[in-house]
Amino acid sequence: MLAPLAYGLAVVLSLFIAFIGARFLLVPRAAAAGYGVPARPDGDPAYLTIKGLRDLSYGLLGLALIAFASADAVAWFMLIVALVPLGDTLIVLRNGGTKAVAFGIHFATAVVVLLNAALLFAL
Repeated sequence: MLAPLAYGLAVVLSLFIAFIGARFLLVPRAAAAGYGVPARPDGDPAYLTIKGLRDLSYGLLGLALIAFASADAVAWFMLIVALVPLGDTLIVLRNGGTKAVAFGIHFATAVVVLLNAALLFAL
């Protein structure tokens, strides 16, 4: 019973982060606003592309690990990748974003990713 939950959550999280990455590549300004720190009109779009590529890559790597590696490998990946939404929490707070977005989206995501890592380690 635990395995379908742990792997199901890992798949959903990986698909979600891949979706966010694709969104940053396709509609970067809207994605940045949803992230909690809107892009400046005169800002460098390369940074938005970097974020999109990073998130898309993490999502696809998560899916590849789920498909081809052990639960422990996926758990370690989730544990390490949880640093990204924790860092995003600080980025939003330091750059004028709201606490609601920082904690309600980014920190909450980190907690769910860490919970998923714990579930996968328990298998």
